[in-house]
Amino acid sequence: MPVSTTEMNATTATDILVIEDDAVMREAIGEWLQAAGYGVRTAADGHAGLAAVKLAAPALVVTDIYLPGTSGVAVIAELKQGYPGIPIIAISGLFNTGHGITADSAIALGAARALAKPFRRGDLLRAVADLLGSPGP
Repeated sequence: MPVSTTEMNATTATDILVIEDDAVMREAIGEWLQAAGYGVRTAADGHAGLAAVKLAAPALVVTDIYLPGTSGVAVIAELKQGYPGIPIIAISGLFNTGHGITADSAIALGAARALAKPFRRGDLLRAVADLLGSPGP
């Protein structure tokens, strides 16, 4: 699946890559980040997300944990090995369910933050601002 680059230049200091297989969630996260002034690229699966990182390293990655093909766990592991300076926010609808990987496990793998879906826009924007600072003018 192709990587989508939206309006802003993908090489800005506030370039954020969103890797999420759910189209509605991917679009919502992208819109929230853009409205806050960040540049956004999106990918629908882990393989496309890793390809996008290799094309141009983003300032931050938001990745779902459960993705078709290359999982978010594999994405985190590969990013930590090849791009250790890129902070990662892991997201999952299963973090608080007792099934699958926990938020603490995602942090242990190398994610800087973990958010359980559904999360509020403010929670995501606070996590991004904590890791990157506010977007430039």
